Amino acid sequence: MDFSPIIAPLWTTVSWLIPLMLVIGLLQTPWAKGYIGELVVRLVARIKLDQHTYRRLHNVTLNTPDGTTQIDHVFLSPYGIFVLETKNMRGWIFGSEKQAQWTQRLYQRSFKFQNPLRQNYKHLKALEATLGINPEHLHSVISFVGGSCFKTAMLANVTQSIGFIRYIQSFQQPVFSAAEVDALLRALQTGRRAPTLATHREHVQNLKRRSDPTAERLCPKCGSALLIRTVKSGAKAGQQFWGGSAFPKRRIMQSL
Repeated sequence: MDFSPIIAPLWTTVSWLIPLMLVIGLLQTPWAKGYIGELVVRLVARIKLDQHTYRRLHNVTLNTPDGTTQIDHVFLSPYGIFVLETKNMRGWIFGSEKQAQWTQRLYQRSFKFQNPLRQNYKHLKALEATLGINPEHLHSVISFVGGSCFKTAMLANVTQSIGFIRYIQSFQQPVFSAAEVDALLRALQTGRRAPTLATHREHVQNLKRRSDPTAERLCPKCGSALLIRTVKSGAKAGQQFWGGSAFPKRRIMQSL
């Protein structure tokens, strides 16, 4: 009996179904979600922000005392420099300025992620060191895309959808001349790491090293070694922490 009339349609269906499933699986990965979120922000910024007023750079990797840091978007303008961190998330978002971690609640499940305000603070400090400018002219902006909903009150610079455009445009007091903006753009282009695959790989390795509790750590301020120390007295006696090699003269402390 000839089964080809049955097998041929099945094979045709499977031949496009398998690639489709692979693509859907890829789109669900954190890397793909982050990349899509950044593309959305780029597109909106290109449409809504005048390109002559707001000069932009994306995926900016800068050196830091403890390795590297990677910034999603930088907008340089006469009204200041805006450092934008993108989060492509769904569900309910809970968090406050002081919390180390925020919570995403999706389909009755909860997930923790780093407070993006703290994450962006490191970006601002790296830019401040690279450009040598007044930190008052640096502005942190967080943009949530992907249909998430805030369930706690957020600061004005924590935005949804195209809200980051309104926040950036709310600054109307010039602090830089056009020539200064051009000079800052050139300085950042010179000071950034080359946007290559090798740079990205090195940054990923730095992230893994910083998240490894046994790996050697350096002070993010001065670059000196951090050592594991133990609290000797008080309510937290016995607990361990990362302390600067000059502790307690230099009181640099990080949770273990």
